[in-house]
Amino acid sequence: MEMERVTEFPQAHLDHRPRKRVRLGWDVPQVQVGIFCGQEVGNVTSYASSGATPDHITSSSLFVKGVARNGSPPWREDDKDGHYMFAIGENLTSRYKIQSKMGEGTFGQVLECWDRERKEMVAIKIVRGIKKYREAAMIEIEVLQQLGKHDKGGNRCVQIRNWFDYRNHICIVFEKLGPSLYDFLRKNNYRSFPIDLVREIGRQLLECVAFMHDLRLIHTDLKPENILLVSADYIKVLDYKGLSRSQKESSYFKRVPKSSAIKVIDFGSTTYERQDQNYITFYNSATALQGEALFQTHENLEHLAMMERVLGPLPQHMLKRVNRHGEKYIRRGRLDWPEGATSRESIKAVLKLHRLQNLVMQHVDHSAGDLIHLLQGLLRYDPSDRLTAREALRHPFFTRDHLRG
Repeated sequence: MEMERVTEFPQAHLDHRPRKRVRLGWDVPQVQVGIFCGQEVGNVTSYASSGATPDHITSSSLFVKGVARNGSPPWREDDKDGHYMFAIGENLTSRYKIQSKMGEGTFGQVLECWDRERKEMVAIKIVRGIKKYREAAMIEIEVLQQLGKHDKGGNRCVQIRNWFDYRNHICIVFEKLGPSLYDFLRKNNYRSFPIDLVREIGRQLLECVAFMHDLRLIHTDLKPENILLVSADYIKVLDYKGLSRSQKESSYFKRVPKSSAIKVIDFGSTTYERQDQNYITFYNSATALQGEALFQTHENLEHLAMMERVLGPLPQHMLKRVNRHGEKYIRRGRLDWPEGATSRESIKAVLKLHRLQNLVMQHVDHSAGDLIHLLQGLLRYDPSDRLTAREALRHPFFTRDHLRG
């Protein structure tokens, strides 16, 4: 019987800097799944550094011992968007058995699979079989390798097992972790985390950011969807706050993760730091604190208005430096709001927001002052005034001993 040939690249290191690239559409998935960071990446030619495409490596060019044709499902055409077509219970090569679909994004799909060789469940990201996504995946693998070489204990990034090219799809195999912070909050009816848990998650997140900055890498897409809990285990605790009498008794309980351990994922849009480049900061601590995103909008002017509502007015020296892309949002030296609003609903969405100080005070009964000061430092408009990750880790919110008493 004919043997199916699969390119597989386990446990070897690349040492190449990823090329700078424009942000691709797949960096913003329709349903966020996450692209993981890890270490044991395959030993291949540096596509990112050489400029070559990975298309010359196909599923008929190389063969890995032990992967047989009779261990794989019949060949199927990809769907119209280039996604791999599969069925639950089928094999992905003879080594992996597909157990479930964990999610899908514009980059491809993530499947939960049983690894017959290692006797464990893994998560496999299957990239769409389209040239630009394959190229982006190969560049991403180099970024992941750079991180993995320095994250020896694997405490900051999820562990990558290996990667292979299967039927024109780049497949990357990772350890299976728990849910994202977003998914946990969503299934918990968007109830906030306890302040001590917020502190520990925030500390780990800042440590990861500082680690990346030491390597001159910028994540560029930090958000709850891209932060995974290491364990899916949780406990239920009483939570009477904000509940009405009409709600069921079960509503008086909320879920809290048993472990605060997290790992950052999705390094697909990571870039090297440049002095002429601006970077967007993150506000995950505020999100975990209140249980939902701080600025829930995709409309630029409304987003800026929300920022001013929560953080105060934009600095005049920044308004005077806006380029031609930002001029349409500024009028007579200030944000064109509410005059430029697209609807009354947009204005209402902004008005319902609270100042940062009030938002924190709604959820914190101790250490509120330190947290407010920390968030103000992390969310300053001017990047030159903003706290660095290392500076934030030395903030009293993390260092005061009495906060943990």
